Amino acid sequence: MSRARRARVTDRSRRRDRHGRGLRSSAAGPHLPFLRTRVDLFDDIVAATADYLREAWPDELADTSFEVAGLPAEPDRTRVERWSVDRTAGRVVLYRLPIERLAPSQDRRGAAEDEWNHRVLVEGYVFRAVADLLGKDPWELAPDRWRDG
Repeated sequence: MSRARRARVTDRSRRRDRHGRGLRSSAAGPHLPFLRTRVDLFDDIVAATADYLREAWPDELADTSFEVAGLPAEPDRTRVERWSVDRTAGRVVLYRLPIERLAPSQDRRGAAEDEWNHRVLVEGYVFRAVADLLGKDPWELAPDRWRDG
């Protein structure tokens, strides 16, 4: 008796059809949730931070779109871009690989602390990109966010 296969359809999984055998099943099995990848985690952090900033600046960011790309399509040879801003289109693009790969390495103290450091790193770049879009200092966007009571 064959079981129905569940496959998560993403761009990456469509490319995994090797030798005409069909898509691979989840490594976690059919009854367990999908594993969160680094790409998924990065996308979730960007989306949560963008939602927070839209609530804080509703008029300025109402028509702004936030996108994530691996690398810039046309890289600048003089510097490494971590985001790009198109003011006329109201578009912010964050580049995942430069942000994650060029971050200063942290001591490996624990998984929870590593995840928190990663979240702070990505949120910081979202704040910088939005500040670049609005022509403000990143600390002006949410001055009370990082303060202790």
